[in-house]
Amino acid sequence: MELRKKIAKAKAEGVDVVSLAIGDPVEPTPGAIIDELCFRARDPENHRYPTDEEKGMFAFRQEVARWYHDRYGVSLDPADEVLGLIGSKEGCHHFVLARVNPGDVVLMTDPGYPAYRSSILMGGGIPYNMPMLAGNDYLPIFEDIPSDVAAKATAMFLNYPNNPTGACATRAFFDRVVAFANAHDIAVCYDNPYSEILFDGQERLSFLMAPGAKDVGVELNSLSKPYNMTGWRIGMAAGNPDLIAAISKVKENTDSGIFNPIQHAAIHALRHETEAIGNMLGIYARRRGRVLEALKRIGINFDPPKGTFYLWVPVPAGMTSLAFTNRLFEKTAVVVAAGTAYGQYGEGYIRISLTVPDNRLEEAMARIEKEFGKS
Repeated sequence: MELRKKIAKAKAEGVDVVSLAIGDPVEPTPGAIIDELCFRARDPENHRYPTDEEKGMFAFRQEVARWYHDRYGVSLDPADEVLGLIGSKEGCHHFVLARVNPGDVVLMTDPGYPAYRSSILMGGGIPYNMPMLAGNDYLPIFEDIPSDVAAKATAMFLNYPNNPTGACATRAFFDRVVAFANAHDIAVCYDNPYSEILFDGQERLSFLMAPGAKDVGVELNSLSKPYNMTGWRIGMAAGNPDLIAAISKVKENTDSGIFNPIQHAAIHALRHETEAIGNMLGIYARRRGRVLEALKRIGINFDPPKGTFYLWVPVPAGMTSLAFTNRLFEKTAVVVAAGTAYGQYGEGYIRISLTVPDNRLEEAMARIEKEFGKS
């Protein structure tokens, strides 16, 4: 909050602030997706309540099932194993309301996406942090969870490729998740909106690829990141039919579904815009390389994980995450996210987002190199 106040004050004073703190793609949604939206929006039938309301159009759910089969080899029944969402963030919240009773323990990774904790608390659950450490490839160690905590846990949030660390899961890790969830009757919410944002040959994975995954959980995904559709608010939940039905029941009593033209546009995206994903990966890879080169020149040299459009950057020796974040802002007017914003185990890191125009990223890196190159 203090940093936000400083940023607002600096902007009011005319300071040219460059923000690398937000993960929101700046490139436009592919034009054909926009065209499909406009075409469908002119049909008066689509001005009424959305088709199938809380579940999403059956045609959209069919397309999600086809996309999962083509990209991951996962078979889904669109009737009861797929649900349309107003973005995957909604799915996280509705999962808690569907599964968690007051006083239930919910496992979540630390560092982790802050909205998980918020949803757990709003649902009356008790968050339990599973440390994610670089030495363990940012994967939680289930054996370290106390037996009494595991016995009280009814749900667990996982997110790979991971925000904020960029870490990626493995097939062997999925097998451990399924075994642990089965042993303790834990429902898994696997949040996977960065599934397509991968580098250096990293394997594209869905949790639902794991044997038994559909028995223990659901996977959330979204069109926001791969198709530059963050503002469109459309995603999906897929997997265990009982959990899907429960989340759908929450949605039925919360909202009236996704605007039909957006669902039609999403169908077009999933069916025809795979090339757009490759184009964006090329842009992010170039920006990623530029940031890593600049950091190396000022003495910050590390081997980054291979997922998401974020870089999880260790801070210089002797500095805390917040101290380094503040120095960057005060000396260069560049904003990054302090690692501690994502949990106590985020100490010692900052998160840099690559979702900024090239010229602004170049400006930010030039300022940072000028300031820290003289240190």
